[in-house]
Amino acid sequence: MLSCSYLVDEIRRAMGDGSQWDVTLEYAVETEPLGTAGGVRNAADLVSGLVVVLNGDILTDADLSSMLHFHSERGSRATIFLTRVEDTSPYGLVELAGDGRVRRFIEKPSPADRTTDTINAGIYVLDAALLERIPAGRVASMEREFFPGVLADAVPCFGWISDCYWIDIGSPAKYRQAHLDLLAGCVETDLAPAGAGGGPANAGGERRTIAGDAVLGARVRATPPVVIGAGCRLEDDSRVGPSTVLGQGCIVGAGAAVEGAVLWEGVSVGAGAVLRDCIVGAGVRVGPHARVGPGTVLEDGADVA
Repeated sequence: MLSCSYLVDEIRRAMGDGSQWDVTLEYAVETEPLGTAGGVRNAADLVSGLVVVLNGDILTDADLSSMLHFHSERGSRATIFLTRVEDTSPYGLVELAGDGRVRRFIEKPSPADRTTDTINAGIYVLDAALLERIPAGRVASMEREFFPGVLADAVPCFGWISDCYWIDIGSPAKYRQAHLDLLAGCVETDLAPAGAGGGPANAGGERRTIAGDAVLGARVRATPPVVIGAGCRLEDDSRVGPSTVLGQGCIVGAGAAVEGAVLWEGVSVGAGAVLRDCIVGAGVRVGPHARVGPGTVLEDGADVA
């Protein structure tokens, strides 16, 4: 079940009915944004029993089976996945008792109030009946309303801590970092650009994946870690990588260099152009000998002379 509000048509286009992953996907669409809890409440009538809620802007290889076992073993009715971070300042903290029971929530704490390094990592296991606590049809927050209310009413609520890979990909810099981590084998997943194949990441190893129908010209260098999607064409003397992802149907012109970059599908890079440490949307055209530098994000269809 995908609870959606923003760019719903794009999500449907990418995910479809779920058949490519051997699952059945349904969509609960918000006519107006309802917040982190309101979106869950909007889908409440379509679920029952035990509900696993996952935020859509995180990348993790958390072991959900272990989390479900913990939830059952503790007799919990609401369990929150927690992860440890070095810099807690952007996050709300979750303080636990010795048995893992949630003691309190600390939203955006001052340095003096930072009593723990565990933060809400955006995955919850909930009894479906608890979703009735969320008011229907209005904006509501899991972090500021639902969980504090559960705690105040002494509903069994626990925190499950895991040292698995986790990153919030809600900014361009973190989005690019997620790609670098995938390339470096830091994440246990089989994610890859469409048609590029992949298989499980080699933990601690670097990935070099080139789709079978990709065309490589003379003296092309593809330096790992690198992923080159289906239908890509790399022309003579071009250089791709390290730390680079090419979506399907990209063209890299003669003598061009692409390093540390994430290119979506259908990007055309002109001869002699240089792209470094940037994110390039679908269908972008980068002209011959152009320079696209670190931190740049080009929207779909952009044209760089």
